Amino acid sequence: MADEDRNKFDRTSSNMAGVTLMNNQVGHVVADVMRGHDNVKVEELPSMIRIDGSGTFDFNYEEIAEALGVADFGNDDFEEIMSTHYGRMVVEDDRVIMFANPEDAAEYIDFDLKPVEQS
Repeated sequence: MADEDRNKFDRTSSNMAGVTLMNNQVGHVVADVMRGHDNVKVEELPSMIRIDGSGTFDFNYEEIAEALGVADFGNDDFEEIMSTHYGRMVVEDDRVIMFANPEDAAEYIDFDLKPVEQS
């Protein structure tokens, strides 16, 4: 990905989703946890951490809490360190699931995939 022009305009689907996290102690631990996922790329920048993944991936709060050495990590903690995201984000009690394609999240968001009949 480093050889590609990041600013190149392309209308095709990238099949990617991602978040931007604060570059702080908690953000670093979350980034380290996500580095263990096969379809995820972590990029540390001076003021933020980019976590990008292909297809579908999730931030498992139990896994993150264990890495942080705390009893609990939840939505409020995740929202505190996340500044933005792209792709479809589904927030559950125990995880955040990222989807590159909204259709893949259909079962979570009542997205109607039925064909539309035109007359």
